[in-house]
Amino acid sequence: MASVRTLDDSTIPTKLDATDWKILAELQRDGRITNVELAARVGLSAPPCLRRVRELERSGIIAGYHAVFNLPRLGFHLTAFAFVRLESQSEGDLSAFEARIRQWEIVREAFMLSGDTDFLLKCVAPDLVTFQNFIIRELTAAPNVSSVKTSFTIKTAKSEPGAAIE
Repeated sequence: MASVRTLDDSTIPTKLDATDWKILAELQRDGRITNVELAARVGLSAPPCLRRVRELERSGIIAGYHAVFNLPRLGFHLTAFAFVRLESQSEGDLSAFEARIRQWEIVREAFMLSGDTDFLLKCVAPDLVTFQNFIIRELTAAPNVSSVKTSFTIKTAKSEPGAAIE
């Protein structure tokens, strides 16, 4: 599982040159590309390319690699979002809720938000009954949860992880 970097990380930003950005763009397009092919695409020989990739990994810029699944083919037919309001936003209460989120397998992504909603949870489930059971038995029953609103996806119009790297 990739770690998530937050604003309070005390890491020093790594200075990236044009070649580093090319490496990142290529890896974002195809994380399974061989080092030899990557090196050719970015204009390096294989050893310095590998050193750069390892440095990008070590610095935390590359946080991990994963496969992208066709969820319905695996039996996961429901993607839904839960908009969660908490009763208290104290640091301890926020940390406790985040710890609980990390234990819920149905929650695939979670974001703390500003405004009326405290957290947005992206949930993936096999069906509506499974999602409803999670909402009723886990999420709304969790300590400090004030309210939950949900929305179901109808279709995915775009799914492109990462960032727009030119």
